[in-house]
Amino acid sequence: MLIKLTGGKVVDPAHGIDGDVRDIYIRDGRIIAHHVADGERPDQEFDCRGKVVMAGAIDMHTHIGGGKVNIARNLLPEDHRGDPVPRSGPMRAGAGHVAPSTLTAGYRYAEMGYTAGFEPAVLPVNARQAHMEMADTPLLDVGGYVMLGSDDFFLRLLSSGAGQEVINDYVAWTIHAAQAIGIKVVNPGGISAFKFNQRKLDLDEQHRYYGITPRQILHSLARAVHELGIPHPLHVHGCNLGVPGNLDTTLNTIVGIEGLPMHLTHIQFHSYGTEGDRKFSSGAAQIAEAINRNPNITADIGQILFGQTVTASGDSMMQFANHTHAHPNKWVCMDIECDAGCGVVPFRYKDKNFVNALQWCIGLEIFLLVEDPWRVFLTTDHPNGAPFTTYPHLIRLLMDKSFRDDRLASIHPDAAAMSTLGSLQREYSLYEIAIMTRAGAARILGLHDRGHLGAGAAADITVYTEQDDKEAMFATPDYVFKDGELVVKQGRVVKVVWGNLHTLRPEFDRAAIESRLRPYFDRYHTMKLENFIIRDWEIEDDGRSKILVHPCRGQG
Repeated sequence: MLIKLTGGKVVDPAHGIDGDVRDIYIRDGRIIAHHVADGERPDQEFDCRGKVVMAGAIDMHTHIGGGKVNIARNLLPEDHRGDPVPRSGPMRAGAGHVAPSTLTAGYRYAEMGYTAGFEPAVLPVNARQAHMEMADTPLLDVGGYVMLGSDDFFLRLLSSGAGQEVINDYVAWTIHAAQAIGIKVVNPGGISAFKFNQRKLDLDEQHRYYGITPRQILHSLARAVHELGIPHPLHVHGCNLGVPGNLDTTLNTIVGIEGLPMHLTHIQFHSYGTEGDRKFSSGAAQIAEAINRNPNITADIGQILFGQTVTASGDSMMQFANHTHAHPNKWVCMDIECDAGCGVVPFRYKDKNFVNALQWCIGLEIFLLVEDPWRVFLTTDHPNGAPFTTYPHLIRLLMDKSFRDDRLASIHPDAAAMSTLGSLQREYSLYEIAIMTRAGAARILGLHDRGHLGAGAAADITVYTEQDDKEAMFATPDYVFKDGELVVKQGRVVKVVWGNLHTLRPEFDRAAIESRLRPYFDRYHTMKLENFIIRDWEIEDDGRSKILVHPCRGQG
C-alpha cells in the first residue's frame, strides 16, 4: 500500500529541514523517496497542508516496566480508582495516572505523538518481568538500559583488580543476557553500600566492604561502554541524588570521567547548591556551563511539575532517606537477589513549597542554559518528577516565555527570587523541540532508522496542527502513524498495533566470562546461569514483539 502525506511543513532536524513544505510517501511501513513514479497514485492520501509533520517522538528515559513500576501500581490503588480508562473502540480498559497500567501507558503515549519509550533501569535478574511489561505496552517501540554498578559480581571483579577486558566481557554478556540497548548505573556502589549500613556514598568515598569508590565504578563502566562501541553513553544516576550541595559531586563526576562519553540522567535532581538561609539553591548555571564546555557529556533533565506523582527508583539508599516525605504516607524499599534494590515513595510536588518551587526553576534553567539541543533531552524521569502526560505542558513552558513568566509569578516567592528563570529570554523553537524529542534521542541511542523522515526510515510519523498554545498542540496530534499504520486520529487511538524491541549484540569472549560466571551462579544465585539469560524466542513468541538488533560502533 502506498500512503501519501500531502503538503505538510516538515520539521526533520536529522536532515536539516525546518518547515519546508514537502510530500511524504510511505510503503510497507517505511518512508520512501519524497516522490514516486509518474502516474503512480497513492492508495491513501492525508491532507497535511498547514500542518506540522515530525517523526514520532522518542522518550529516552521513562519507567514503564520492571519490578519497581509494578510495586508503584500495587502501592497506589487510589491512583487507578481515580483515573480509569474505560474500554472504547480498539482500546481495552486500563487505569492509572502516575503509575498507569501497561495498556494505558501505550495509549496515552501514542495519543501525544510518541512512538518509542525506553525503560532506564532494567535489573538483570528481573529483566524478564520488564520485557513482559514492555511487550504489553501497545503502540510503542521499547528498549531497556540494564543496571550494573552495585551488583556483587561486578564489585568483586573491580575490588580484585580484574582487567578492563574482563569488565568489558561482563558488560557485554549482561547486555546480551538482559536483551538491553544500554548500561545504567544508579548511585554507583551506593545501593550495595546501603546494605552495609552506609547511609551515603560520595564520589571518592570507599565502600566499606569492597573498598572501592563510585569514581572507580563510573570510570570502569564508562570505559567498557565506550570500548564495546555501545552507542548510548553510560547512563548515570549519580551520587547524592536530591541532597543540597550535590552540585559539587556532579561537577566532580563530569571532570572525573576524563573525557569518556557519559550521559547524566535526571540532572535536575543533581544540581543543588547550599546558598541562602534555607541552605538550598540552584546550581543550574554551573551545571549548564560544565555541559556546554564538555562535549562528551549529555543529559536529560528530569523536570519536576507540580502535582501528585510517585518516585520509583533503584536508588534504595536515597529513597529510604526521603521516605518521611511520602504523600500519601506509605512507601516500600526492597532488595532483589542481593544485587540491587528499589524504593517507591509517593510524592506531591507543591508550587507553594520553597524546595519544590526551586526544583521546578532549576530544571527549566538547565533546559534554557544548555546551548546545544542535541545534548539535552526532554524528560520528567516519569513518574519521579511528573507523569509523562505532562510533556505538552513542559513543552509550552520551554517555547512560551510569557506563559513561563506567569507560572513563575505563581510559585513560592522566595524560590522565584532566588532563581534566574525570569531573566532568561530563550524560547525553544519547533526545530529544537524536534531535536530533543526525536532526532537527538534517536542519535544518542543509535537508532539509525528512527527519529527522522528520510528515505528508509520507519514510518513513525506525527502530524500536528500548529497552534499558539503549544500545550494544546502537542497534547492532541491530528495523526500518528506507527510503522506506516494510522493509529491515532485527532488525539484518539483508532488502531492498536505492537511495537519493536531495540537491542544490541556487542562482541565479547563468552567462554571466558561464563567460566567465571557459572561457578558464581551455582554458589550464590537462586537460578542457574542458563535460566538467567533471556532468549530471543521468549520475547518474540507472543507474536507482538519483534527484536531489532542495532550495530555497535565498529560492527557491521
